Amino acid sequence: MKFEKSNANFLGIKNPLIKNTKAIILPYGLENTTSYGVGTKSGPKAILKASRQLELYDDFYNNEPEKNIGIITAKLEKPPSKNREAIHRIEKLISEILKLNKFPFMLGGEHTITAGAINAFAKKYEEIIVIQFDAHTDLRQEYQNNIYSHACTMRRCLDNKNIKLLSIGIRSSSIEEVAYLNKNKKRINIYWAKDKKNWELKEIIKFIKNKKTYITFDLDCFDPSLMPATGTPEPGGLFWDETLDILMRICSNSNVIGADINELSPIKNFQSCDFLAAKLCYKILSFVFNTHKKL
Repeated sequence: MKFEKSNANFLGIKNPLIKNTKAIILPYGLENTTSYGVGTKSGPKAILKASRQLELYDDFYNNEPEKNIGIITAKLEKPPSKNREAIHRIEKLISEILKLNKFPFMLGGEHTITAGAINAFAKKYEEIIVIQFDAHTDLRQEYQNNIYSHACTMRRCLDNKNIKLLSIGIRSSSIEEVAYLNKNKKRINIYWAKDKKNWELKEIIKFIKNKKTYITFDLDCFDPSLMPATGTPEPGGLFWDETLDILMRICSNSNVIGADINELSPIKNFQSCDFLAAKLCYKILSFVFNTHKKL
């Protein structure tokens, strides 16, 4: 794995040394199965570019978390043209990061990237809870004759028997996926966006308390009024402050071992969504590495 050595890094960090870092940003612009809007292949570059405009001070922690974390960015590589090969490649890259004892944070790319990461984690740990922020369940067995479609990502993660799933913000599914949900209630805990006013955060925390968790954040989880730059926007999504509150509680009450942000399709001359994704990445990293703040 090769790393950036200039200010092309996440947050514009100049010449970081791998020995001084705890987190590795892995940009992976996969785009083979997008089925509506396109552009996810440009997502990682847009997030990295926007991140260089972020202020590093965090008003919750009253410091600059980056200085305590140490972050280095892997060089972009061209993904394979087929998702099966891409998943194997991502699994290998994540395994390399885990061998370095670093925290992997992927920037996608279509949501399929998550399946590769989870395959690597599933081989290392006895049990993991994948925490999915998403508008869609992504539980199809196949979509458009492809079992490795972005619409099948969580199903591919659950092919690993030691994986459980907590889904937050869902508001779009198919009858096939609902049937699968009903048959797998012991492994899947879902929080529909329509019930947001009645969510009990204590119940979410109870499900993940002191467990190893992986956060995958499909940006279409946000309401499209906040995040229009995604391929399959759905009305009725989450907003910034409530999302950060949930993420902060997750990071404070579970052992988050990896994360990704996916499905950004940048809009030309409209940088606010790129900036939001970059800030979300920095916020998650800040929460992960400041878990002494118990809520």
